[in-house]
Amino acid sequence: MSDEHVKTPIDHIGDTLAQLKEMRHYSKNNVEALTAAWLLYDGELSKLKQADRIANLMDQQSKLHDALETTIAEFEDVLVKMQPPPEA
Repeated sequence: MSDEHVKTPIDHIGDTLAQLKEMRHYSKNNVEALTAAWLLYDGELSKLKQADRIANLMDQQSKLHDALETTIAEFEDVLVKMQPPPEA
């Protein structure tokens, strides 16, 4: 016999939700770091005609962050609905 806990669907959703929240944290940090770099070097990048590349990356990173926010909210709703009803 094994003492290992067999994961339930609720466990899997919870694990996925935790991973998504970690991704969101790093996504936010990446957006902030890229924005700071962008503001610092905007003038030089514009002169080199490279500003559009960074602007595109910022847009893509922002879209990822927004998608993570939406997915996290949806997974949280699923997790709430999967909880067993309280015992009377």
